[in-house]
Amino acid sequence: MQLRPNQRQKLDDKDDKLFYAYPRFVTHVDEGFIQQLTDLYRDRLKPDTRILDMMSSWVSHLPEEMQFDHVEGHGLNAEELARNTRLNHYFVQNLNENPQLPLPDGDFDAVLNCVSVQYVQYPEAVFSEIYRILKPGGVAIISFSNRMFFEKAIQAWREASESQRVELVKAYFASVPGFTTAEVIAHKSTLPNLFQWLGAAGGDPFYAVIAYRS
Repeated sequence: MQLRPNQRQKLDDKDDKLFYAYPRFVTHVDEGFIQQLTDLYRDRLKPDTRILDMMSSWVSHLPEEMQFDHVEGHGLNAEELARNTRLNHYFVQNLNENPQLPLPDGDFDAVLNCVSVQYVQYPEAVFSEIYRILKPGGVAIISFSNRMFFEKAIQAWREASESQRVELVKAYFASVPGFTTAEVIAHKSTLPNLFQWLGAAGGDPFYAVIAYRS
């Protein structure tokens, strides 16, 4: 899988660090989405393990009752990451400038990415890094809805349907030898589009694409 140069383009091609310079202490999906994500984490993550919350912010949606050995946070806004009480440590890095993570090989049991994969311009490199830092048997959980900062999402994402976006993330995993066949969890919204756009409760579709390091 190789995106074409035009598919990586964003409508706003200025430095991402400028766009994320000011903290946004909001959630970008509704409560229904968050509950489904937390339930998924409860099911797939194990206590006392090492977690990387990639492209994170001020909240990680991890189950409150679960304790982990270490939760590493990554993002683009230090104020948001500093507010996140689940993080033991965090670092700021623009993956579109440098996709190489400053983390050891095989050091994490899980890598999480919540509602941010649409902004990754070089997913082949980023997913290779996810694979590198996972332990054998470690899990990667990529979750998303239909919301986005439209000007910062890549063209391949903006122009795709919801089902095509699922296939896109599956292809990201498939581009890295050694991941298991990606599993998909899809709960489409039953609300009319108008109510989804208005942010009505229960309006956000929930998608998760999950793969393990073999």
